[in-house]
Amino acid sequence: MVTAQGPEIHRAPGLPAELVDGWRELVAGDPAGSWFMTPEWVLAWWETLGADLPPGAAEVAIWRGPTGRVAAVVPLLHTRERLHPRLPLAAPVLTALGSGPGAADHCGFPVGAELRQEVREFLADRARRSTLWLPDLDPEQRDLLPPGARRVARATCPRTDLAGGFDAVGSRQFRANLRRYGRKLAAAGVTFRWVPPKEAGPELLDTVLRLHQVRRAAMGKATTFDERRRALHARVLERSAAADPEQGPAFLLAERGEQVVGVLYGFRWGAGFAYYQIGWEPELAELRLGTAVIAEAVRACAEQGLATFDFLRGTEPYKYRFDAVDRYDESWLVPRGGAGVLLGLKHSLKERRSAGH
Repeated sequence: MVTAQGPEIHRAPGLPAELVDGWRELVAGDPAGSWFMTPEWVLAWWETLGADLPPGAAEVAIWRGPTGRVAAVVPLLHTRERLHPRLPLAAPVLTALGSGPGAADHCGFPVGAELRQEVREFLADRARRSTLWLPDLDPEQRDLLPPGARRVARATCPRTDLAGGFDAVGSRQFRANLRRYGRKLAAAGVTFRWVPPKEAGPELLDTVLRLHQVRRAAMGKATTFDERRRALHARVLERSAAADPEQGPAFLLAERGEQVVGVLYGFRWGAGFAYYQIGWEPELAELRLGTAVIAEAVRACAEQGLATFDFLRGTEPYKYRFDAVDRYDESWLVPRGGAGVLLGLKHSLKERRSAGH
């Protein structure tokens, strides 16, 4: 650990426990704080997907308040951003550690009100030397962006309000359909079970990986959620179990006898649940098992008194049958030099294509 420009700069993931605990508490107290800002996610990412990074590529800047408590955390990574998915061309960037590979949403930096200007100046200083690429930020992070920041993308992340309970979710016809699906699945011997964070283990991770890949193969589609991601999520499970048994990875299982035939995986954090991945046996697709698994997860979250069910990125029609309402993540670029120009051009072209130009 070294000290520079005010914050403590840590360049290895083995942070002292007091700092990890303070970081978690800071995220928990931030209205815009998300699971993907926690040390459980960011440090697990660093220890697994970032294990082969060169020395100094990653760093965590930590500010303490007057009493010594953690008051701001800014995890950063020097990496390269692909300019085209099919070409081996990449530009050097400075980005948020834990974003990108691994599919994190609602990224950002937990920062107390008294340090937001100082963190903004810190990021501005970093951006003078490198192109700053900050994908999938919560909109509440805008005031931390340095001058010259340009929004280059916006991702839709639908979210269902559970304040009225499960029986208030969706239309009357949709709820009737769910009851019908449930009866057919019960007749086929399928039952459902919620597995809270304190009971989640790596064997369930293996189950969701297997069933997710089976489902994607049946659809004829590829996925990045495969064995290459297992180490990340196994480490997330380990770190979460050691930190808080009530928060972190949780699963909704569909079982037929001793066999798990469907599973939904996500993260409980604060008053919400973020739905991350799903899988089920294709032979039960005609019984609408996938929809039923999601519905049972929404029901379980509502019964636990959670406020929201977050579907994360994507505008698939089924999400809106659960009364999901759009919220947005934003991606920002502070370009520097030729790399910044190229990345700006890349995102301008993507924006034009998505707008239909």
